[in-house]
Amino acid sequence: MEMQSLARLCVLWRGPLAAGVPAKKLGFRKFVSSVSPPGRASSRALNIFDRDLKRKQKNWAARQPQHSKFEYLREEVGSRIADRVYDIARDFPLVLDVGCGRGYIAQHLNKETVGKCFQTDIAEAALKNTLEMEIPVVSVLADEEFLPFQENTFDLVVSSLSLHWVNDLPRALGQIHYVLKPDGVFIGAMFGGDTLFELRCSLQLAETEREGGFSPHVSPFTAVNDLGHLLGRAGFNTLTVDTDEIQVNYPGMFELMEDLQGMGESNCAWNRKSLLHRDTMLAAAAVYREMYKNEDGSIPATYQIYYMIGWKYHDSQARPAERGSATASFGELGKINNLMSQEKKSQ
Repeated sequence: MEMQSLARLCVLWRGPLAAGVPAKKLGFRKFVSSVSPPGRASSRALNIFDRDLKRKQKNWAARQPQHSKFEYLREEVGSRIADRVYDIARDFPLVLDVGCGRGYIAQHLNKETVGKCFQTDIAEAALKNTLEMEIPVVSVLADEEFLPFQENTFDLVVSSLSLHWVNDLPRALGQIHYVLKPDGVFIGAMFGGDTLFELRCSLQLAETEREGGFSPHVSPFTAVNDLGHLLGRAGFNTLTVDTDEIQVNYPGMFELMEDLQGMGESNCAWNRKSLLHRDTMLAAAAVYREMYKNEDGSIPATYQIYYMIGWKYHDSQARPAERGSATASFGELGKINNLMSQEKKSQ
């Protein structure tokens, strides 16, 4: 790969995405188009990302002939979300997958648990080239911030590694809450703030040394402390938020960046820098290897994942007791332990 091409890859990060290989559908599949007008955004949202550019990037990645080799992270996180679905002891007649890509969650779901799945994404190429799956699906071309569904429609909503690119995350979560039925559940995953910290630090050090300053090359992420607040503000209750890290080893920095481009995860922030100089790129690769290399000579890349679960309110759900209704205090717990120990001695 020529150095000029490598220089243009410098703005490609932020967790991997998808691509596509033809797959015969086991269930029926429909395709419906319902995407928001180009450039449309909520008037109250910060306009951080170029959503039209992100759509083009994802479509480009889905059309590449060797796209399947870039799907490893999407496959892994999709399977982990499916595991969380199976942890809930109930059936879901109607499911929505927001930002589905090629169906990385739906491929792990079975018809004993899910009746039908609606899959939405902004990339039509990904929707037309979905993976093989057991359950029947309906593909809908739609923006995460403008879901074209009525209130109280779905029993379950899932989302994997897509919401980090929306300009108005509170609105997107509010839309998900809106289309859920009462007592419905949302299970999602998105990239966390420590994602690709090795690449970010290496580029910043190299750019500062060679060019006297640095520009942001990794798009902003939501902090885990804010995620629970955003879910609660959207109307969800009985919240669960946990974090995980997936580390992937690469031969070098340029191979990492090539994979990020193949994943469709190029930077689409409006303030992105379009090009880094050749010397800066070489210096960043050297810094990366010097600071983070493994014993076998490879370099690690860390992907931090936030997993979230939230329920839509229903009268049948368990609720905390009213304040002041307790019949025992925490101070009396020690006395209970003493009484139990005395009973055991007497026996």
